[in-house]
Amino acid sequence: MSTINDAKNLSVILDVKVDLTVRIGSCMLPMRDVVELGAGTVLQLDQLASEPVGLYVNDKLIARGEVVVVDENFGIKITQIVGDAA
Repeated sequence: MSTINDAKNLSVILDVKVDLTVRIGSCMLPMRDVVELGAGTVLQLDQLASEPVGLYVNDKLIARGEVVVVDENFGIKITQIVGDAA
């Protein structure tokens, strides 16, 4: 059941900025390889190109989606909102 006080309480936090991150994959490298990274280096990630990317708010997975290009910028098209089970 929602009340007017609930709406007022929620409005207090709606302008709080949070860190939004899209993760497309990761890899593990020994430090000797990290210090040798340079322009043109290609790193193979642990995620297939066909798999959805993760959308995180403050390091908590909230959604999955696919990478899109919007006016020459990368974006994410959300395909799934993640529930508490994630």
